[in-house]
Amino acid sequence: MSRAEVLVKPSPLWTFGLFRSELITTFRRWRTLALLGVLAAVPILVGIAVKIETGDDGGPRGGGGGGPAFVSQITNNGLFLVFTALAATLPFFLPMAIGVIAGDAIAGESNAGTLRYLLVAPAGRTRLLLTKYATVMTFCLVATLVVAASALTVGALLFPLGDLTTISGTQISFGEGLGRAFLIALVVAASLTGVAALGLFVSTLTGSGIAAMATTVGLLITVQILDQIPQLHALQPYFFSHYWLSFADLMREPVYWDDLVKNLGLQALYAAVFGSAAWARFTTKDITA
Repeated sequence: MSRAEVLVKPSPLWTFGLFRSELITTFRRWRTLALLGVLAAVPILVGIAVKIETGDDGGPRGGGGGGPAFVSQITNNGLFLVFTALAATLPFFLPMAIGVIAGDAIAGESNAGTLRYLLVAPAGRTRLLLTKYATVMTFCLVATLVVAASALTVGALLFPLGDLTTISGTQISFGEGLGRAFLIALVVAASLTGVAALGLFVSTLTGSGIAAMATTVGLLITVQILDQIPQLHALQPYFFSHYWLSFADLMREPVYWDDLVKNLGLQALYAAVFGSAAWARFTTKDITA
């Protein structure tokens, strides 16, 4: 079924058809494939760098013993490359990719002159906006799983696998560790719901996809800079990026839930606020293209 047929043929399954059409359109774009390619490359580069810097005895070359503790954990167990890659991509690469997709969701259609076409019956503005947000959230999940899958593959190829030691110092089986890695990937994807809603809101404010993408990414960078300024410590717990790295608590035994719950609650709040703002703007916007 074509995109046009989905939009103009009333059907009990038309909403699913529209969502499927949006997914196909999004993931067929070269920009989307390029973003996923960059995300998949990050664990490869990290894994190769760690392997090069690892001596024959499994320690750092030169015997200095320096560097972050997770480096030695990667050399002992390749599964730790998944956690490292997610920690490396979450502050910038993943949010940037989400910002690009979300910022282009509405503004890109307006700039291409297809927004009015998308709003023909029965595809109302609210349903279209929800479909766009669901598509962005699907990209969040896919992007996160791409990073995790790439890291797991590289970790298995370059380093040994087996039982792993948690942050608390206890031993868990490889199967349980794999399950926690998958859970961490889901938490990371959920941590980007606020960013997705922000990008969608910005996308409703302009008819330029490039301007929406640049604004969203610029806001992300600004917030993360502010999150590092000590004088703003009273405000920092309310920044959407403040608890992003709390997923590391899933590698404790027992799991520490406090910061994880705060993170997910904060993301839900941002999603509600910016989602409502996007709905209010989009449903009253004069669509001229």
